Amino acid sequence: MKSPLVCKLLSLASMLAVAMPSLAQAQSLPYGDMTGGGSGYGSDSSRDSAGEDGGDADAPRRTGKRVKISPYIEAQQVVFAEINPGHDTLTYSVLAAGVDAAMAGRNNQGSLSVRYERRFGWGNKAQDSNVISGIGRVSSAIVPGTLRIDAGAMAARSAVENNGGLSNGALAFGDSVTQIYSVYAGPTLTTHAGDVAIDGAYRIGYNRVDSPNVLPVSPGQSHIDVFDDSVVHNASIHAGVKPGDVLPVGLGVGAGYNREDISNLDQRVEDFHARADATLPVSSDLALVGGVGWEKVQISSRDVARDATTGAPIIGTDGRYVTDKTAPRQLAYDVEGLIWDAGVVWRPSRRTALEAHVGRRYGSTSYYGSFAYAPSRRTSLNVSVYDTIAGFGGQLNNALANMPTQFQAVRNPFNGNLNTCVAAEGAVSAGQSACLGGALASVRSSVFRSRGVMASYNHGGDRVQYGVGAGYDRRKFIAAAGTILASANGVIDENYWLSAYLNGKIDRSSSFSTNVYANWYRPGDATIGEMQGLGATAAYYRSITNHLSATVALGLDGVTRDVLPDIWSTQAMAGVRYSF
Repeated sequence: MKSPLVCKLLSLASMLAVAMPSLAQAQSLPYGDMTGGGSGYGSDSSRDSAGEDGGDADAPRRTGKRVKISPYIEAQQVVFAEINPGHDTLTYSVLAAGVDAAMAGRNNQGSLSVRYERRFGWGNKAQDSNVISGIGRVSSAIVPGTLRIDAGAMAARSAVENNGGLSNGALAFGDSVTQIYSVYAGPTLTTHAGDVAIDGAYRIGYNRVDSPNVLPVSPGQSHIDVFDDSVVHNASIHAGVKPGDVLPVGLGVGAGYNREDISNLDQRVEDFHARADATLPVSSDLALVGGVGWEKVQISSRDVARDATTGAPIIGTDGRYVTDKTAPRQLAYDVEGLIWDAGVVWRPSRRTALEAHVGRRYGSTSYYGSFAYAPSRRTSLNVSVYDTIAGFGGQLNNALANMPTQFQAVRNPFNGNLNTCVAAEGAVSAGQSACLGGALASVRSSVFRSRGVMASYNHGGDRVQYGVGAGYDRRKFIAAAGTILASANGVIDENYWLSAYLNGKIDRSSSFSTNVYANWYRPGDATIGEMQGLGATAAYYRSITNHLSATVALGLDGVTRDVLPDIWSTQAMAGVRYSF
């Protein structure tokens, strides 16, 4: 029987599918958006980077339809063989239902892929399970050119390791199964008051990690508190004039507010900043940008409830620390003062955009920027460098909001799990990414400062589609002294990840898909050891009728660990799908 949360998310996915004509493209609200934004220098370039004819909406237009909705039902037979450490062979029967949808228009765009799967195990060792997975990004201009509404949602299933890291593949059906949810929505306003451009945005997000089993803890290893849920608020406003409208230099002022409330130990992140920025054109496609302002960032939490007799921390039935609601809130991080940045903006064409910034934020040097290149309507290269303070939920919300609106989900053919990256339908605009990347590296509950780089390359041709994403994410955790999380303060976790796919048509009736992933997770706590994950799948599809198709697939998954035994497994699957 599905939990109330799963039922709510199924309803949410249905609402997103129905509301695609009235929802709007989401954006994150990073600190860098306010640099030069008000000056208007090249402000249309990033939106047009896919080309004048809207390459982002290429796929639905190829079908001759502005809206395409494809519901389906599916039946599979899966054989799972454990290679290491045991040699068990398990068999599953799978029934699934899902829908893939896409909309492309001048004012309304969006993509949705949602799937519910019921797995029936044969024998005592093969466990029954329910899985919901999906991702959706929708966008609608309520008032074209002035007001739009942005929304997105995702659900993914993974496996949690003893170090808090996440692994993909067949391991997502073991004893440490974790279901991850993220959803957000909010308006974006763009208007003018004479020569002054005014931009405002607000986004509210909710994130949850369902982990029904306590994580295995090796001898000598401290307990890892797994993220539960959080609510994220993100707001910004900016006003500015373009170079040449009033002065040769573009000028702007703006402010932003970010807040994340995390249920674990009542952790809270608050960040308010206000700044002025300037843009100096050097040529028709190059400008120098800079800004100066003030920022206040605070991170606080309460302590764990403790046993009255032994003083030991109390751990709930869900494996998480129980919060002492009577304990006073304690500051873990309190930085206030001057912030600044300087950089360059280069936009030589509608298909190329580069921004690079260096400055001071969070009390130290900060680097961030992005590069987007779309040589054609169907091909794009995107690179982003980021620096932010957030919890697991806040970073996941940002990654989801930065996804393109036109894509196809890349799924594991054996369990329907989402790949780290999606197959973008056409070019990806500047500031966006086709990958969730390092956001799914770890589910530790502690707040962290995250710095990293992420790159993705996508090509969506008629016969062949391929893409690759790679990145590095560094998290430095922040926790209050004297609390149960104090041991995590200053700990640095690192994650390197790679994800790639190749899909194509063989002839009019058959096609194939392949995807691989790899990640190396190195936690800062030496007692819990490193983890390396690797997986690959290959599938062949054959159309039997206009609505009925057959699939066969093979796959390999593995996780190597320093502390726990390595796990390697292989799978084979045969199935049929009926599309309505």
